[in-house]
Amino acid sequence: MYIGRFLVVSPDGGAYRVSSRSFPNRAVTTRDEGRTLTVGPTAAAEETDNPYVAYNCLRVVDTPTGETVAFGNGSHVDPISEKLELGYPARDALASSLLALDYEKDAYDTPRIAATLDADGTALIGTVRADAILVETVDEPTLVATYERDTPEAFAFDLGDAAGTATDALGLEFDHAVCAAAVSRTDDGFDLAVDNGDD
Repeated sequence: MYIGRFLVVSPDGGAYRVSSRSFPNRAVTTRDEGRTLTVGPTAAAEETDNPYVAYNCLRVVDTPTGETVAFGNGSHVDPISEKLELGYPARDALASSLLALDYEKDAYDTPRIAATLDADGTALIGTVRADAILVETVDEPTLVATYERDTPEAFAFDLGDAAGTATDALGLEFDHAVCAAAVSRTDDGFDLAVDNGDD
């Protein structure tokens, strides 16, 4: 089954996977002293002017109440992160950013998906589609995807250490896996990891 890009979040961590039929030559790189993960084309990728191919998919930011992680499938991760830094509650940062940027204006009206996780284990998940915007708090692993599963739903997935989670997310039996990123919440903050497959 092809569900496109997807993410899973729980109070213990999260994962984001790029799945793509059109732009498979992409990888996740680490930037900003390990606090930002960025999806972008590899050297083998064909040139494209598609605005949805490269973006920050995960950021760890300092907020007035401590570190918080924001992650998702596009450029909305940046305004969510910026609002968190300004002190917006996670729900408001998600809802206002998703509403402002809206779903992707491509041939498929692709939803934007996002999640946040703070140091205390409060996790939220959200999506904006052509017909709805949804933001909710989660207390168990919850998945949302751009296709087929575009409403958040409970999902049996072990969100353990970040490296294992990234590899497990990349290996899930959804079609056209490209690369994955993950975060785990620890007593010392957040650990991040990527898995770019066989590159």
